[in-house]
Amino acid sequence: MHYEKFADGNAKCIEDEIPFELPQGWEWCRLRKLFNICSSKRVLQSDWKEDGIPFYRAREIVKLSEHGEVDNELFISVEHYNELKTKYGVPQTEDLMVSGVGTIGKVYIVKGNDRFYYKDASVLCFQNVNKVIRSEFAKYLLESEFMQSQMHSYSKGTTVDTITISTAMDYLCFLPPIPEQHRIVEKLNELLSFVDTIESDKTDLQKIIQQTKSKILDLAIRGKLVPQDPNDEPASVLLERIRTEKEELIKQGKIKRDKKESVIFKGEDNSYYLKIGNLTETLDDWRIDDIPDSWGVCCLGEVCDYGNCTNVDTKDIPETAWILDLEDIEKDTGKVLQKLTLKERNSASTKHSFHKGQVLYSKLRPYLNKVVLADDEGYCTSEILPLDFNDMVYPKYARYYLMSPTFLKYANYCSYGVKMPRLGTNDGKKAILTVPPLQEQHRIVNAIETIFAKLDEIANALS
Repeated sequence: MHYEKFADGNAKCIEDEIPFELPQGWEWCRLRKLFNICSSKRVLQSDWKEDGIPFYRAREIVKLSEHGEVDNELFISVEHYNELKTKYGVPQTEDLMVSGVGTIGKVYIVKGNDRFYYKDASVLCFQNVNKVIRSEFAKYLLESEFMQSQMHSYSKGTTVDTITISTAMDYLCFLPPIPEQHRIVEKLNELLSFVDTIESDKTDLQKIIQQTKSKILDLAIRGKLVPQDPNDEPASVLLERIRTEKEELIKQGKIKRDKKESVIFKGEDNSYYLKIGNLTETLDDWRIDDIPDSWGVCCLGEVCDYGNCTNVDTKDIPETAWILDLEDIEKDTGKVLQKLTLKERNSASTKHSFHKGQVLYSKLRPYLNKVVLADDEGYCTSEILPLDFNDMVYPKYARYYLMSPTFLKYANYCSYGVKMPRLGTNDGKKAILTVPPLQEQHRIVNAIETIFAKLDEIANALS
């Protein structure tokens, strides 16, 4: 049985607190036996400076603990630091600075050349005056699951976790012999270095997976992902049919001819050009000169209602309706992270209505690459444009095209606004779209989804 003996001679059975058996030569103790725990003397906010001696809060200690360095924001004057050092003392080499508020229990070991002061209550100083525990081992101990569970169980504070000196002194901990502490630290350093290497390799692999997906889309929109079938109806027939139908609607007066109508043609040099009014520009940046003969080229505005949205006031939207916001879409993947109703979202701004099968394109910050294929009807923020391709282009192919590096490059180049860049309606309409035969669009989508599923399996295994 385990007992704890107090200064007055009384003893108390603490068997219920002992979570596991220790190796021979190890001992249970309270944290007060290992450290003198203290906080700093208060420094008034009016004494904070823009340069001088670093003044650390809990957030800086967390960063120092995790990265060994920090871009500090607050300082105190050298004179003030020297005054505090003389009157009260400052952190010494091998002391442990522990974050006591918010992200609690992160530890930074004071180095020999450190000069800093710290915020009272926000940071605790564990003074290693007895030298019965090696500081490196103490850091591993304090950041272990065993000690962290005590910190969170006994933390105070109504809104954020807070460690107090009185509770910290009573934490139950254990102490191996000094030589064994050295061996444990040596082995942990070795193993954690190996873990860091694995994490770094995992990050590199995840980047490669994303780059591979981007390359797959690039190949797909140039006709290099799947072979062409000579039996497919050429895309030129589809595009000519679209243009004929449009001319008929203009003739009937149902739609008006666009004053800035764009025309794509091949020049004598066999390169593609875009003509808008009297302005002609080359399409070399789109790299479409080598697309298959069965493919066609058009402007995005020719095959979808780009920018033609139906605005709906929120008072006219049912509480159970799906409301899609930008934060609900994962960048680069087109995955919807969450589906919230109007009642759950409590939004008051005007929305765009959309229906199942439409491509939902985020014109705000296009570099985030947020493009979704709607699987149900709903309403979205006005920063998202619902695009209806009306069976002229397979929506899944259109979605992948809008996510391709070629379209991303164009959208980012044309975006206006510094803090909140957007792709304008006119620029969106005149964006170039390479159009495979309709049957090939389906084969391309199937190939993309098959490859992406395999890549996602690898990514999921890594995480």
